[in-house]
Amino acid sequence: MEAFLANLWTQLTGAGLKLIYALVVLIVGLKLVGWLCKWFRRSPRFEKLDPSLKTFLGSALSIALRIIVIVSAALVMGIPSASFVAILTSAGVAIGLALQGSLSNLAGGLMILFFKPFKVGDFVETSGGTGVVREIGVFYTMLAAPDGRHITIPNGALTNNTITNFTEEPLRGMDCKFNVAYTSDSEQVKAVLLAAAEANPVVVADPAPVVWMSAHGNSALEYTLRVNCRTEDYLTLLTTINDQVKSALDQAGIEIPYQQVDVHMK
Repeated sequence: MEAFLANLWTQLTGAGLKLIYALVVLIVGLKLVGWLCKWFRRSPRFEKLDPSLKTFLGSALSIALRIIVIVSAALVMGIPSASFVAILTSAGVAIGLALQGSLSNLAGGLMILFFKPFKVGDFVETSGGTGVVREIGVFYTMLAAPDGRHITIPNGALTNNTITNFTEEPLRGMDCKFNVAYTSDSEQVKAVLLAAAEANPVVVADPAPVVWMSAHGNSALEYTLRVNCRTEDYLTLLTTINDQVKSALDQAGIEIPYQQVDVHMK
């Protein structure tokens, strides 16, 4: 019995020491991982990278280093490497089946990083929402909506749906439609609309604004005014062009009719 107790004490002491060593490796390793990730993000070479690539690499590096620390702690505890590899393989298969959606998001993040349909700072429209891209992570992409909402979209959903990038091109066009009375002179209406567009400071001269009669409506003639501006000035143009055209039509005495119906009685 004394020999058994002595042997048990020795085994418990050895297991306890291994556990303590593993905890030290785990704690110190995670601290070092945090320090290395911060150093990596602040390094001059990292700062020169594309913002989209920076967020993705930062997340991937943090996950990879933490996995290495956990594996090292397990080996310090005395788990045989062959057994550990077998456990990891089995766990990997089970986790892969359970996390098919997450793996799809990971693959989607890699595709976004490689094909670059958008980057950090772009204004995009997706099936999950519309907003400015704030961060492209390993599994999710974060958007800031114009109304202040924070939208998180899985990368897998992004790569499997249509993405509209409004800031990829330097110029952005806008078609504005206006109704005038049937009694209005067509050439005068076109001249007034073009003058209003050219007076807007954010409208570019090349390509020049164009206007045409686009429809004969039930109560009015419809004209379409096509203008272009720099992408960053689009919101300004959107909020000013209609007011300018309304004022120009009023000054020219061109009627903007109400919807009406002529009734003939027999």
